[in-house]
Amino acid sequence: MDAEIGIIGGSGFYEFLDNPTTVEVTTPFGPPSAPLALGEVAGRRVAFVPRHGKNHEFPPHRVNYRANLWALRSVGVRQVLAPAAVGSLRPELGPGTFVVPDQLIDRTWGRAHTMFDEVGHVVHVGFADPYCPRGRAAILAAADADAQPVDGGTLVVIQGPRFSTKAESRMHQSFGGTIVGMTGVPEASVARDLALCYSTVCLVTDHDAGVDGGEAVSHHEVLAQFAANIEVLKALLTRTIAGLPAHEPDDATATCACRHALDGQDLPFELP
Repeated sequence: MDAEIGIIGGSGFYEFLDNPTTVEVTTPFGPPSAPLALGEVAGRRVAFVPRHGKNHEFPPHRVNYRANLWALRSVGVRQVLAPAAVGSLRPELGPGTFVVPDQLIDRTWGRAHTMFDEVGHVVHVGFADPYCPRGRAAILAAADADAQPVDGGTLVVIQGPRFSTKAESRMHQSFGGTIVGMTGVPEASVARDLALCYSTVCLVTDHDAGVDGGEAVSHHEVLAQFAANIEVLKALLTRTIAGLPAHEPDDATATCACRHALDGQDLPFELP
C-alpha cells in the first residue's frame, strides 16, 4: 500500500507531507495535474496531488479531474479530502470562515463529468448525498479555537474561470446556495464513480459579487485570504486525517456506503 488518504489542494500542500517522495502515475484518462507526492501526516500514509498543477497552470475548467482521482486510487487511496477556496453567498459567512458542505449544485458545462462515457456501457451512480458522511464527521470533529467549521451548506459550482455577475449571485442565493466555487464538480461525482469516500472543507475568501454590499471579486483578494489562512487549514486537515476511520482497502468488505456505489454495475473497466 502506497497511501490510504488522498489530498487534492493547492501547491502549498507539498510541505504538508513528512519526507515526501514523488511518484509518476499513468491513467487511462491522461496524466494527472502533476506527479503524486507520497508521505505521512499524523502517522497516516497520504498522497497529494495539486489540483491546478505544480505551478497553478490549469484553470478550473481544464483540470483533469478523472486522471487526478484515478491516480490517487491507483496508489491505494480510498478516502479523499479536497480543501478549496470559495466565495460566500451568505452575509454572515465572511472571509476566514470554514464550511463543510453536505450538498452541491452543478452549474458547470463541457467538462468530462463521468468515468462512464463509453457507448454500450451505461452506468448510473447514486449521488443524492455527494459527500462522505464519515469524512464530513471527521472534519467537524477536528474543530478547535482557530477553526470552527460550519456544519452543512450547499456549494454552487460554476464554470469559471471568471467570477459571477451580481445577477448570477442573486440567482445562486435563490437556489439555496451557501457558498460558490469552481472545482467541486466533477471532482465529487468522479470520486463517486470510483467508489471513493470524498469530502471537502471550504475556506471562504470573499463575499460573492453583490453579497453584503460587495462589489466584484478579485483574484488578488482570494489569494491573499487563502494565504492568510493556509496554516490554520493545514492544522485542521492534520487533525482530520488523524481522526479518519481506519483504512479499508477492500471495496467488497468496506463499511462505508460510498465504497459500494458501484455494487451490481457492469463496469467498462477494472478499477485500479
